[in-house]
Amino acid sequence: MTESNGALRGDAGVPDWEKRFRAPRVGLPKWAKNAPDRSLFTSNVTGTFELYAWDRTTGEQRQVTDRPNGTTGGALSPDGEWIWWFADTDGDEFGTWVRQPFHGGPDEPATPGLEPSYPDGLALGRDGTAVVGRSTDKGGSTVHVVRPGGEPVEVYRHQQSAGVGAFSHDGSLIAIEHTEHGDAMHSAIRVVRTDGTTIGELDDTHGGTQELGLAVMGFAPVDGDPRLLVGHQRHGRWEPMLWNPVTGEETPLTVDLPGDLDADWFPDGGALLIDHSYRARSELWRYELADGTLTRLDTPQGTVSGALPRPDGTVEFLWSSAAKPPVVRSTTGHVVLTAPTAPAAPHAIAQAPDSVPVTDAWVEGPGGTIHALVQKPAGEGPFPTVFDIHGGPTWHDSDTFAAGPAAWVDHGFAVIRVNYRGSTGYGRAWTDALKHRVGLIELEDIGAVREWAVASGLADPERLVLAGGSWGGYLTLLGLGTQPDAWAVGLAAVPVADYVTAYHDEMEALKALDRTLLGGTPEEVPDRYAASSPLTYVDEVRAPVYISAGLNDPRCPIRQVENYVERLEGRGHPHEVYRYDAGHGSLVVEERIKQLRQEIAFAERHLGPRNRQGSRAPRG
Repeated sequence: MTESNGALRGDAGVPDWEKRFRAPRVGLPKWAKNAPDRSLFTSNVTGTFELYAWDRTTGEQRQVTDRPNGTTGGALSPDGEWIWWFADTDGDEFGTWVRQPFHGGPDEPATPGLEPSYPDGLALGRDGTAVVGRSTDKGGSTVHVVRPGGEPVEVYRHQQSAGVGAFSHDGSLIAIEHTEHGDAMHSAIRVVRTDGTTIGELDDTHGGTQELGLAVMGFAPVDGDPRLLVGHQRHGRWEPMLWNPVTGEETPLTVDLPGDLDADWFPDGGALLIDHSYRARSELWRYELADGTLTRLDTPQGTVSGALPRPDGTVEFLWSSAAKPPVVRSTTGHVVLTAPTAPAAPHAIAQAPDSVPVTDAWVEGPGGTIHALVQKPAGEGPFPTVFDIHGGPTWHDSDTFAAGPAAWVDHGFAVIRVNYRGSTGYGRAWTDALKHRVGLIELEDIGAVREWAVASGLADPERLVLAGGSWGGYLTLLGLGTQPDAWAVGLAAVPVADYVTAYHDEMEALKALDRTLLGGTPEEVPDRYAASSPLTYVDEVRAPVYISAGLNDPRCPIRQVENYVERLEGRGHPHEVYRYDAGHGSLVVEERIKQLRQEIAFAERHLGPRNRQGSRAPRG
């Protein structure tokens, strides 16, 4: 048994924080629509996240993919005969769809005739037809219909970003989310036939003049019913409605719950599963379409990270809380799925240790009340404190299990996660507030929570760590330069570091998002890019900086990270850079542990020991 291979070692001598990473996990199993006893799920049991097939009739579980950098993008054909998965190169997100028989066999090209691309949605029909969304750095977005044995037929093309939303139950209609109006944050919906002719258009942006988005939630699961379940923002939050693209009829749905609402069809088409998200927690409800009856389903307090209704009316869902590791549950009350046993790892970590619960902090900021989630170790503060900033930016931290923050708590740090302006879950206005002062708006909110944390006695003002990945990594580097006196250490994973170079090198869909956020290209609005770029402020950075970056990252490409590092090196500023052979993060468990171990060591080395009162000891 070796230190480098957690899959080959048991619990002895392994710290709890590493156990949380190494413990076997499973994702929510997706089932084949016409063969509900066949499912597909992800697991890390081999030490790398891969796809697994599960035959519920026999109980057999089989590993489907086996790649050095892991695989998570997969789908089951409605008849359950085929598993589709996306084959990229070392995490670069650029590749093709392949497929494999459910019970095993060689992989084969699933979409012959289509060149490699970035995936922009996939929908599989009951007759074997596939609807494939694609984008490239040159040709914009396309949608192709691929019939068994036939050549791909292009049914949609546009230079702005778009993707496949859904395929109707009878295989006659395709729903496409698009941003032809130029606002990449707010999609419109077009429904077309399989020959590309338009049936209906729903555009709450009114050609880009309003900031109201739509989201495809799925066609009715019944032949002859063209209704589409649509998410809208007409009342300042996400909520569902029904739209008939053939007649144009819209049917509002009254769901009297605060916060955002996601929805899915029950398989009989008579009810909806409502995923209700509010104040960083979520719960499930059943909504009867016939009379609007709303019934709460049994979901513990915490976060539902995905839910699927089954043909028998039960619901399976992936649940966790900050204190309790994730588990796939059923509304029947039992655990649905446990991780398969890897033949090569009979002594793997059995179960992830619990962590500490989160508490809520509500802090008044320059743009309104900010919600932050706080975890802290035992004892009295002030504590060295990590501000762990989420990515997105259109995302939010919730009361869910996360091995990273739990590791910091184990090492004596408090952890604060801020749902800054730009985060989802707090209304449309909150999400849309970051435009044009990109990065700076978010940091105002992080700064307000930082002041609260210090004033309340929770955080040691001399031992504050700013950390995050992706957009959180971007905000980390920007914060170190624009708030240089506030932070003792910065830890940035896969960050935007040089906004202009990042724009020119990143995947096309993110260029569209940046044009929306900043109001144009770097050539059109250079002052805005300069104001929002960490590179602009690199000479002001005072805190030691740790940066990790994927060599194959299409979202935060390596060249712009190197530009920032060169400027740090030119100043002789204390920093470390870790480059690894993957894309936008890693699916390999040991790689994740290695990176966090290096971050913790870097922070502890530069913060120094604490004295008895909790503040940093003098440097001498």
